[in-house]
Amino acid sequence: MLDRLAAGLAAAALRLPPARTRRVTVTRDIALRVRDGVILRTDHYAPDLPAAPTVLIRTPYGRAGPMRLLCRLAAEQGFHVVIQSCRGTGGSGGEFEPFVHERDDGLDTLDWLRRQPWWIGAFGMFGASYQGFVQWALAADAGPQLRAMVAVATASTTRDSTYAGESFALDTVLTWAELLQAQTVPWLARQWELKRGQPKLTAALSHLPLIEADRVATGVTVPFFQEWLRHHTPQADYWRSRVFDDRLHLVSSPVAMVSGWHDIFLPAQLRDYTALRATGARPRLVVGPWTHGSPGLFIAALREGLSWLGTHLSDDRAGEVADPTDAPVRVHVGGAGGGWRDLPDWPPPADVVRWHLHPGATLSPSDPVPSPPDGFWYDPADPTPSLGGPLLVAQRAGPFDNRPVEARPDVLTWTSEPLAAGIEVVGPVRAEIHLRSELTHLDVFVRLCDVDGRGRSWNICDGLVRLDPQRFPADDTGAVVVPVEMWPTAHRFAPGHRLRLQVSGGAHPRYARNPGTGEPLGAAVTLRGGFREILHDPDHPSAVVLPVVHSASQPSPS
Repeated sequence: MLDRLAAGLAAAALRLPPARTRRVTVTRDIALRVRDGVILRTDHYAPDLPAAPTVLIRTPYGRAGPMRLLCRLAAEQGFHVVIQSCRGTGGSGGEFEPFVHERDDGLDTLDWLRRQPWWIGAFGMFGASYQGFVQWALAADAGPQLRAMVAVATASTTRDSTYAGESFALDTVLTWAELLQAQTVPWLARQWELKRGQPKLTAALSHLPLIEADRVATGVTVPFFQEWLRHHTPQADYWRSRVFDDRLHLVSSPVAMVSGWHDIFLPAQLRDYTALRATGARPRLVVGPWTHGSPGLFIAALREGLSWLGTHLSDDRAGEVADPTDAPVRVHVGGAGGGWRDLPDWPPPADVVRWHLHPGATLSPSDPVPSPPDGFWYDPADPTPSLGGPLLVAQRAGPFDNRPVEARPDVLTWTSEPLAAGIEVVGPVRAEIHLRSELTHLDVFVRLCDVDGRGRSWNICDGLVRLDPQRFPADDTGAVVVPVEMWPTAHRFAPGHRLRLQVSGGAHPRYARNPGTGEPLGAAVTLRGGFREILHDPDHPSAVVLPVVHSASQPSPS
């Protein structure tokens, strides 16, 4: 009764379509046995409707709390909802090894579904983050009975997100490891730790060597954390069986993708979109002003996902070809005068404009001029802190006023004159930084900001690259050209605002600090600071490269 009441209130608050039924029968803790004998605990939400299709959710985050509400809402919309705890989580047997068992466990679960009396031969999948990874693990082998996927803030591979720019996403990985371990401790103990501000996790993020950080954060050694520290090189065989992007061309199911501009997996998810488009597929893409796990993302995913599942799983609409005049891409443009835009594809047509670094800390689209370099000292013992941006924890992610970081001596900035007219930037963003460093092992972090009329500097997008002498050899003058792929964005810089580019030596603890010594990622304990120069003369045209759109996109209702 309480679940039914909560679902009704939530449906009204979220403005969901009217429920097709309020009568839902829930069967909990079904013991579903997979091929190696492991029991996976599974719940079934059965609507009191004939010939209802199925929605499968597989998750390592438990089946209670918000997931119970989500399942109830979906069931009331006319779906059999089956939610299953991944092995080693939520009461399921076995050991949780990220990505290892998800294909086989998913196929065995699908075989179980096909043997149920209420199965009608059509199903979809729904889920965010890891719940999306498990979808991609199964999708290529699910066959034509898989009629829809809703992949939220996720991607078919996490390798590139884990080692963005060949660094290490320390905050995301260690926070996730701590979150998973926290599910095994009593509820009151967990609430006390959260109220204290998670001091053990905070200490672990600054601890060296990193191979001890998981024990500092959780009290135990986390096997996958140790493995990810060891197998971090691009050539590592470890990841070959744990990524699914090489099978996207085998996925025939219609896919809806929902993400946010400050989501940790956004670049990888947009690569999935591009790969699916290359096969002739027409996925749905929605990107809004959200972070990973933010309430706005959850609401948008629920609305978009239920609509997508209803369209493609209903007998009278399954396989229906979308109207070619419909816009398959919907993005939110941030900044004053922005708003939602409907686009025919991603990215939209744009003029590629280079904004060069100039002397006097000036950023300008004019050609670079002869000028001496600007330099700074980076000390990994006092690493440049990260502030906002794409992080796992929603409360710490997203846009922040960057003036506290920009005031540090280890952060250089270049700022434009106030804009006479607005500039709308929509698409992939990159930077090309020419530098000279006394160390051959270093990181380059670049961030684009919007400086408003009050002088506040709001982060829009950023990226980091880890350098070593093998991948980035210097020329005869000691200079290195560093291409930095930044997060894609959609943002309007309003008239009177200014563009600002930051360049620094890191963003800790979002990325593991570079010790400057070339020691192995997990074992490094020696920290070596060093001086570096950012070059911006005609022979070294450091710049940020922006996709500027004009009339390619039109505002649409929110």
